[in-house]
Amino acid sequence: MTQFIDAHKHEFGVESICRTLQVAPSSDYAVKSRRPSARSVSDTARTVEVERVHRNNYGVYGARKVHAQLRREGHQVARCTVERLMRLAGLQGVSKRKGPRTTVPSPVVDRPADLVQRAFAATGPDQLWVADITYIRTFSGWVYAAFVTDVFSRRIVGWQLSRNMRTDLVLDALEMGIWTRQREGRDLSQLVHHSDRGVQYRAIRYTDRLAEAGAVASVGSTGDSYDNALAEAVNSIFKAELIRNRGPWRGLEDLEIATLEYIDWFNHRRLHGELRMVPPVEFEHDHYQHEPAPTTVKAALPSLH
Repeated sequence: MTQFIDAHKHEFGVESICRTLQVAPSSDYAVKSRRPSARSVSDTARTVEVERVHRNNYGVYGARKVHAQLRREGHQVARCTVERLMRLAGLQGVSKRKGPRTTVPSPVVDRPADLVQRAFAATGPDQLWVADITYIRTFSGWVYAAFVTDVFSRRIVGWQLSRNMRTDLVLDALEMGIWTRQREGRDLSQLVHHSDRGVQYRAIRYTDRLAEAGAVASVGSTGDSYDNALAEAVNSIFKAELIRNRGPWRGLEDLEIATLEYIDWFNHRRLHGELRMVPPVEFEHDHYQHEPAPTTVKAALPSLH
């Protein structure tokens, strides 16, 4: 009511409006002179923090992750309060949706076995990596993105963008993953690398590089999306949080810069619901602090080399 009076007082006058609304002018004056309530003051301060966390994280966090980040920073606030303030501020997280697949199946002959069987779990880093390709529409044509993700920490260890889906795309992503881990002094000799049945992942150069690193290749057996569900989930998050959220895109060059920045945020600052609401790199660090010598997936598969 006060807002209505303020909006029309210059045209009709406060007393005239109050008489029409059958309220005393003193009520309007009392509301305006009343000190803000403690809850109003608190909500104002907390809304600033909620908006900051949402803005600083690509605008993709829903209430659950905004609440988790505020708690990590030492703010004592209830999740229901965050939900209410986000609703009042018009803030929400991004939604994920699926698009067409980019897999061109390779011939069945000499295809590696499916060592994962849709059980995407690991007890430590570099036991199981998953790899996949997705696509992005830009003003200058299609761009394809390849990612290699560590299942244990959900860390994107390697990635590459290209204007085509040839073997170099996935091989460069793999090389980045190998370089990232070797730079950190990690042992890849117990690694299982899982992908879908795409021809890029069955290319001789790709399989030779895996063998050189000491990794064992695994390929989904049935050819549906569940065979490589975790890798496709990474694609879905990437498309929702960066591509649709920050697009449209001019072409490969601006997309490469944005992807570099996004993956740095994804690995080092993005809270992950499957990792007890910590970022992937922090999750790995905590693991090495407490479990320096984890068991490995391939320990149970000695005959696979």
